[in-house]
Amino acid sequence: DEEGISGAPRMVEDGALEGVDSVLALHVGSAVATGDIALGEGPSSAGVDGLVATIIGEGGHGAYPHKVVDPIYIASHVILALHGIVSRRLQPFEPAVVSIGSIHGGEADNVIPDRVEITGTIRYMKPEVQEQIHAEIKRALEVARTLGGDYEYEIGIGDPPMINDAQVVKLLREVAVDLLGEEHIQPPKKEMGAEDFGFFSSRVPGAMFGLGCLIKGDERVHHNARFDIDEHCLPIGVAVLAEAALRFLRSEKT
Repeated sequence: DEEGISGAPRMVEDGALEGVDSVLALHVGSAVATGDIALGEGPSSAGVDGLVATIIGEGGHGAYPHKVVDPIYIASHVILALHGIVSRRLQPFEPAVVSIGSIHGGEADNVIPDRVEITGTIRYMKPEVQEQIHAEIKRALEVARTLGGDYEYEIGIGDPPMINDAQVVKLLREVAVDLLGEEHIQPPKKEMGAEDFGFFSSRVPGAMFGLGCLIKGDERVHHNARFDIDEHCLPIGVAVLAEAALRFLRSEKT
């Protein structure tokens, strides 16, 4: 998951990867036809971090804004600066996202609050881009001090990027061609969602493929209350994983 409470890092801590040479996984894909898989090497999903920032002002009555330090006004400028990180501070060919998901401040329409809390999500494909985004977030938050307020913030480190190893992908592709045919292998679409399988693939060679599960004539998108799959895809996914594991084990013996 993307919330930082997933099982993968705990499994790593408990030694799940000790003695492991390679890891394989699949993820159902509701936009891919049943019978097809999406597979490719390199970055497959983004790394994710979470931002919690508090803009600190000095509240007061809304009738006297000149007597306060308005954190809502300040937060609006901070958000503009945060949204400018990707478009104005990063190299344009590097995939990245900084999105603000919530802003909370105040309870009454005539009272300017003391604080405003902002939360957001950070996505990246490369560690150096992650580092730059973190630095640019601090720069953006400095706007609060320029406007007479202050800030506190924390960036929670989440899932690392998931990178499909070239050799593992080669093995999976050979298996998929033999079982399904070349015409049923699609290139994956690069997306900025996160996947905790990255905790495994960042430590040992690994790869994840997208398993087509589209319900013909009734696509059910992910993360929606109506999500569903064509369950005919399940034996296909099991067959590809099992055969790939067997071939990998055989190659280890030779």
